[in-house]
Amino acid sequence: MNAQVLADGLISGAIIALGAVGVTLTYSILRFANFAHGEFVSWGAYACVCLAGALGVWWTPGMDGIGPLSIGWNVVFAGLIAMLLTGLLAIGLDLLLFRPLRKRGAALTAVIASFGASLALRGLIEVLFSSEPRYLSQDLQLAIPLGAGIKLTPDQIALLGVTGVLLVAVQLLLTRTGIGRAMRAVGENPALARVAGIDVERVFRLTWFIGGALACACGILLGLIVQIRPAMGSELLLPLFAAAILGGIGSVPGAALGALIIGLAEAATVQWLGAEWRSAVAFLVLIGVLLLRPMGLFGRPA
Repeated sequence: MNAQVLADGLISGAIIALGAVGVTLTYSILRFANFAHGEFVSWGAYACVCLAGALGVWWTPGMDGIGPLSIGWNVVFAGLIAMLLTGLLAIGLDLLLFRPLRKRGAALTAVIASFGASLALRGLIEVLFSSEPRYLSQDLQLAIPLGAGIKLTPDQIALLGVTGVLLVAVQLLLTRTGIGRAMRAVGENPALARVAGIDVERVFRLTWFIGGALACACGILLGLIVQIRPAMGSELLLPLFAAAILGGIGSVPGAALGALIIGLAEAATVQWLGAEWRSAVAFLVLIGVLLLRPMGLFGRPA
């Protein structure tokens, strides 16, 4: 495996990591596999495109590129607003659909309902925006030689930096703040956490918000290097779950490491076997983990 393949795998792993952290938090705290999570990725990307265009109408200087990047400040601010809106979308979906099912103890029904929500959200995207691809930027960038045969574009370098900042921020939130300790307590034992005075529903809402916001960031960063399409989130769903399970449910560092492994495996597969085999990698990794180490790399036995 040459150095460029490692770099490509790192880029892919960084994108997967943001979505996988949302999956692992939702699964560990709400004990619920949300198959609509991939659509938050798509909705976040489309929200950013629309908001960036709206900001560019009245703030033309903001559309100028930021240094060597292909995007302007309008995309940055649009991305922050889109993360907020996607987080609120996730909370709204929970209040409308999943919370009533959770209160009735219908866990399996909630999982099935998430499939329906996924189809509905994807169909709504196609109705609102059509199936035509969108782009955050259509500027062409030249890759910069970084040594050891590695070449990355400025957008890709920025992608790695933003991902690192967001992952560290989430880890610090969980380990250094009161609400983070409350989230971990609810993940361990919701009933005991409620007895201890923790507002469990508030923790649930925050978990949905963080998961939605990170999924949005995943979609925006993915949109920097590929075209934005309605199915982009659903196509990423299997790698997200594979990374979360490989790292160990509930572990942010585990999800990040699992995403890196998935990304490197995909990049190696593209080089050695061809791009048509890329989608099979996450499935094979997922099956292998479930058979050999169901608790994942950083998980604990049930």
